[in-house]
Amino acid sequence: MDNNKEVVVERDENGEEIKPLLISANTISVRAPFEWLAKGWADIRRAPLFSLTYGGVIHLSTLLVFWLVYQGGNTTMLFTIGMGALLVGPALAFGLYSISRQIELGLEPRPGYCFREASKHMRNELLFVLILLVILLIWARAASMVHILFSLGDDIGIEGWMQFLAVGTAVGSFFAALVFVTSVFSLPLMLDRNTDAITSALTSINAVLNNKLPMLVWAALIGALLLAGVVTLGIGMIVVFPLLGHASWHAYRDTISQQA
Repeated sequence: MDNNKEVVVERDENGEEIKPLLISANTISVRAPFEWLAKGWADIRRAPLFSLTYGGVIHLSTLLVFWLVYQGGNTTMLFTIGMGALLVGPALAFGLYSISRQIELGLEPRPGYCFREASKHMRNELLFVLILLVILLIWARAASMVHILFSLGDDIGIEGWMQFLAVGTAVGSFFAALVFVTSVFSLPLMLDRNTDAITSALTSINAVLNNKLPMLVWAALIGALLLAGVVTLGIGMIVVFPLLGHASWHAYRDTISQQA
């Protein structure tokens, strides 16, 4: 066998290397999501002050937004804001990915390092966040249509409430699934390899489709942990958010092929 086989690199008319449309994914086991959480917890223990402070800032920021909406008297928007926070959560966790990456490289986690990395990938990050915001706006419009179709009043009855919850849950689940498959690996990939938003999203979708059962388990764990954070009046999010952020980095490292 010839081990010195030349690797052919395709280039465009300007001589630039043509990169693949997406990066291949590894096959993972259904136990992998639990291992990611264990690794995420280990990262929190390695950088407790930074991780928990990050979670605290996210928690306080969320409470402030909820308070402003409540003071404005538009309480029906609270649910929409809550779903919106879940949709843009992967983007908010960018600093946590950087912390895990620094630990992996044997570095002492530093906030300045996170800011420098974020600034280097700002264009792709903003484009991806814009995509998430567009999805959020479409979801908000769909939620408004559900409210119009089901006029909630005293005479709606149990059957009406059941229909409203069923339709609302179906609509919310669709958009949540859409965001999950496109973003679960996208931002860690941008941080690690400086890929563009389209390549990152396609890579994420491909990885989820090739590991349906493990990713279903991962989505269920994320939902359960977020619910635990919410029912504790948000206090649990101080730990849950950094835990999921760090674990998401390890999910990326295990699932997306690390070969060039």
